[in-house]
Amino acid sequence: MKRFSAHDLRQYHAHFWLLCCTLVVLFPFVWIALSAFKTEIDIAMSRVLFTPTLANFDELLASKSSVFAHNFWNSVIVAGATTVLACSAATLAAHSIRRHGWPVWFTSALLLFSMVYFMAPQMTLVGSWYILFRLIGIYDTRFSLVLAHTTILLPMALWLMANFLRDVPVELEEAAAIDGCSPSAIFFKVVLPLVVPGLLSPGVPIFSFSWNEFPVSLTLSTKASATVPVAIAKYSTEFETQHGAMSAAAVLSTVPALLMMVVALRYIVRGLTSGALK
Repeated sequence: MKRFSAHDLRQYHAHFWLLCCTLVVLFPFVWIALSAFKTEIDIAMSRVLFTPTLANFDELLASKSSVFAHNFWNSVIVAGATTVLACSAATLAAHSIRRHGWPVWFTSALLLFSMVYFMAPQMTLVGSWYILFRLIGIYDTRFSLVLAHTTILLPMALWLMANFLRDVPVELEEAAAIDGCSPSAIFFKVVLPLVVPGLLSPGVPIFSFSWNEFPVSLTLSTKASATVPVAIAKYSTEFETQHGAMSAAAVLSTVPALLMMVVALRYIVRGLTSGALK
């Protein structure tokens, strides 16, 4: 009979508790995923054994009264545009901070302010945005949501890109300058090709945050520009809660973010740990 050493027992003990924690974290998602294939009666009775049905997905995607596909498309546009705009602005700002000789106190103050701003409750800004967007005529548009989400998420993108650009060799830019390249040419022809993989580091979290953002989207949109989280919330009303349709919508809403996370996971880890070891 094989004997286990103390090291093996500690390993098995650690793996057991990791498995338990994983099951606790995944249980709500698995329950919602199963509910997406249940009827309302099965959900109300909390049945574990049931006959799967696609009626909830048919209600979402094929029903003439459902606008979930439109809401899904709104989320794709808003999250995608927010990601492109925030990453572009953050890359330019990070390059300026790291390469254009700003005083140390200024860059430290800018990064500190951006972090404090990012930590501030989003709802403190929504009232001002609501009044402003109605005044200039862009309320209940995708453009207004893109502006709001970019404003919220730009500090995070700036921090991540500043860390990534710190690892780009300065000698490459100096060599390009000696060859006669202008500052803009150095950025677009030398720096940008090197940091394109790093753009996935802030890009995936920004897309996920924008995709899942709820309170700002709820306040700044109605039926025309409502995103997926707002659409899911509307399945629960004062008189009725459509648990099956809500569960099906929740399952479909996780697909884009999960795909991006799987594709770009190693870049996210690289960006978050950039500069941690020398």
